[in-house]
Amino acid sequence: MTSFDQAGSAPRPQSLMLSFFGIHVLGRDIALSSSSLIDVFAQAGITEEAVRSTLTRMVKRGLLERHRRGRKTYFGLTPRAVGVLREGHDRIWRTGAVNRTWDGTWTLVGFSLPEAWRSERHDLRSRLVWNGFGPLQNGLWVAPGTVDVPEVVAGLGLDPYLRVFQGAVAGAPTEARTVLLTAFDVEAIAKGYEEFLTRWGMDAEVPDVADDTGALVRQLLLHTDWLEQVRQDPHLPAEHLPEDWPAGRAEHLFQTLARRYEEPARRQAAGTLDMITPGAPPE
Repeated sequence: MTSFDQAGSAPRPQSLMLSFFGIHVLGRDIALSSSSLIDVFAQAGITEEAVRSTLTRMVKRGLLERHRRGRKTYFGLTPRAVGVLREGHDRIWRTGAVNRTWDGTWTLVGFSLPEAWRSERHDLRSRLVWNGFGPLQNGLWVAPGTVDVPEVVAGLGLDPYLRVFQGAVAGAPTEARTVLLTAFDVEAIAKGYEEFLTRWGMDAEVPDVADDTGALVRQLLLHTDWLEQVRQDPHLPAEHLPEDWPAGRAEHLFQTLARRYEEPARRQAAGTLDMITPGAPPE
């Protein structure tokens, strides 16, 4: 089975933490104790210091909230974190990795910011990348499909500097495939899926999970790794990609392993995690 060190570059503790809460807390009115999180993440090679600092940073960023019960501290999701995790859940289980339903439309965002606004430019570009945009040329970004740009840039205060267009904008001599190859690193995206297949292919060869030991960590690493892959993929239209595009094969592998680890990981979590219902009175 794939070891933690072989599962690509080691995921950031915050990415792992978000994945863990997405799997075991999202949709449930519970909070998890820091001590049980430390125990679980130790199995993934994450130190107690790293877990504690990650929890603190996530509280400061408005992703987690603390709950005290005697001498113990528990952490639950904030509404902001719920939104982030639901988006990730939908990207994995509803949107999928292969875009076979593209209707030929594009969303373009043009912008010109003052040279001194480096932080604002970085924040805008990060939002655009996160939402499937790629740079077509200087100051002009494009994404396949219809994207709600006001929602994407909400809170940045940059609306007066943006120009947004939507429609079937690729006309001769510009072809859709040319747009994709110009705005997106198609080879790097394909390589990411191929590397995922390599990392997790050996797990698929194991006929079943013999016991619950390690299932919780395997599930966590699998989900974190897959979410990283699909977030790097702007959901490019399949009709303009190579016939051997690996996203479908990688998605099938992910779903196979996710189903395999789900029940043993749930059992292990039930026996490992210390949880409370935040709104309930202490026992």
